[in-house]
Amino acid sequence: MIRLRGITRSFGANRVLAGVDLDVGRGESVVVIGGSGSGKSVLVKCILGLVRPDAGSVLIDGAELRDRHARDAFLARAGVLFQGGALFDSLPVWQNVAFRFLRGPRALPRAQARALAVERLARVGLAADVADRLPAELSGGMQKRVGLARAIAADPEMIFFDEPTTGLDPIMSGVINTLIRSIQREIGATAITITHDMTSVRAIADRVAMLHDGVIRWTGTVAEMDATSDPYVAQFIRGAAEGPIRALR
Repeated sequence: MIRLRGITRSFGANRVLAGVDLDVGRGESVVVIGGSGSGKSVLVKCILGLVRPDAGSVLIDGAELRDRHARDAFLARAGVLFQGGALFDSLPVWQNVAFRFLRGPRALPRAQARALAVERLARVGLAADVADRLPAELSGGMQKRVGLARAIAADPEMIFFDEPTTGLDPIMSGVINTLIRSIQREIGATAITITHDMTSVRAIADRVAMLHDGVIRWTGTVAEMDATSDPYVAQFIRGAAEGPIRALR
């Protein structure tokens, strides 16, 4: 469903992506792992069009995203859970969740949009009274769940998760991982998740791809990841200081 070919992106002299190739099948959950600063977030932003690649192509269902019309059509089919939540502080929770339904050609009456938001909040385990709170009144875990409710508001065909458990305690991380996996399967969405949290990888992934030195170095299932002899993958999943991946010493 999603095919990346030769994606490159540099920021000045810093080459972050050096020719990324990746295929994601329809309904598949692919998790991209890699160290901090390896370019995982940049890769997702290139797919979404938030960052323009220097070279390469993004194809959705075999069609390249060549212009704004094609990208807008793609984004209408996608949902995103941003790393920091990216909730609008001045809007109540229900307006955050129903944001895309309150504006533009798909705008719904406010009462209908609010009802939709309350239903999506229930899907991520949040009570109806949360709908009228402001984001600042919620815990970090609740904000993540609101962000997830917004990401699934339109029952998207594709969902992108950027470090979904960053800043959460282990219990809440487990809650978020379980919600992501169950909702992804429930709506049959194609999912790309980027993370360095190996607990999330094992909870979410059908297939794992490791990004290192600007390219996808390795792909495989979780079982294949645990058994791989690739020294880069092995060092990363063990969290070992010694190995081919250079760490600050």
